[in-house]
Amino acid sequence: MIRKIIHIDEEKCNGCGLCAEACHEGAIDMVDGKAKLVRENFCDGFGDCLPNCPTGAITFEEREAPAYDEAAVQASKNKKTEGQTMTDHEKKMMQEMQQHAAGHGCPGSRFMQFERAQEEDLGEKTGIGVYPGKPVSRLEQWPCQIKLLPAKAPFYDGAKLLIAADCTAYAYANMHEEFMKGKITLIGCPKLDDIDYSEKLTEIIRDNDIKSVTIVRMEVPCCGGLQRAAETALKNSGKFIPWHVVTISRDGRILE
Repeated sequence: MIRKIIHIDEEKCNGCGLCAEACHEGAIDMVDGKAKLVRENFCDGFGDCLPNCPTGAITFEEREAPAYDEAAVQASKNKKTEGQTMTDHEKKMMQEMQQHAAGHGCPGSRFMQFERAQEEDLGEKTGIGVYPGKPVSRLEQWPCQIKLLPAKAPFYDGAKLLIAADCTAYAYANMHEEFMKGKITLIGCPKLDDIDYSEKLTEIIRDNDIKSVTIVRMEVPCCGGLQRAAETALKNSGKFIPWHVVTISRDGRILE
């Protein structure tokens, strides 16, 4: 029968495994470090996996495919439930270790959110790790590279976005305290990545509850690509969100 089903572009797939985790039906497996649609009759065509793909490797297509087999999906779920003896955390850790050992997937690209306020409170009470006068990281989430970030994630809810050029953190000494603190940080370099970030940024701004956008770029011309991508994304999102641009000089000063 002709029906809507997902298509995975192997060239774009980075092997992160997020789509396999997001597919509740179990239609996707990781094979030789790439996501594969291995059970076409398990794919319901709703695309729960799409928003979890950080590289845009998954799309819909209409083609000849077996009908969705709900009974087979449920039987597979029941079998997995019966054999479940580990906690969810243990299963996740085991899966990541197995994927890493086999070269399948990239645990380092799985998204995480950090509770920085709690870390600071604990550090002040115990004197360990965080104390007055010692610089602390203000990175609120992982990953932070634009090309690796998912288009939708819990840490975007009510977030203030910082879209920054890679070099700014090295050129400007107080980047964490003045710009990253309290924000979700997205970094990139359009010259090195040689891609247009505007599509990914548009999805992030359009599909999440973003409160504001700060763009921090270097004074060099190639950084204009990052600024243009962010401005295009703001325009294409259809939202009216406060935003501003800060330019850092090569010797580490704020120019505007």
